[in-house]
Amino acid sequence: MSELQQTLVLVKPDGVKRNLIGEIIRRCEAKGYVVLDLKKIQPSRALLEEHYAEHVGKPFFEPLVEFMLSGDVVAIRLEGHGVIDGFRSLAGSTNPTSAAPGTIRGDLGREWGTKVVQNLVHGSDSPESAERELGLWF
Repeated sequence: MSELQQTLVLVKPDGVKRNLIGEIIRRCEAKGYVVLDLKKIQPSRALLEEHYAEHVGKPFFEPLVEFMLSGDVVAIRLEGHGVIDGFRSLAGSTNPTSAAPGTIRGDLGREWGTKVVQNLVHGSDSPESAERELGLWF
């Protein structure tokens, strides 16, 4: 049996602007995960630079930070057994064009021709990342 975990889920500015917050949360809860904490914020550049620190120097870093600064973000502390891998599976692959039907990105996302892929959600990729990211956002 997998361990009880917490993960950070972010509904990115494109998801907030498209009024998909409720649908994304609905999918998490329908899977059996529990929302422990939730907040809607306009993140600062400093928070985003720390969140995406591993990408500093990569060509997509600045467009990614600019996109994440473009509107409100909803940060969610999500809990469940195996929730880190489970949410990433629920989210679908990074590119919404190739994300499987039935996933958040596959059903609700698409390519918009922007500098950086706008793919609705972020989910922590490991227990270590979840702990670090939850500490930043909460």
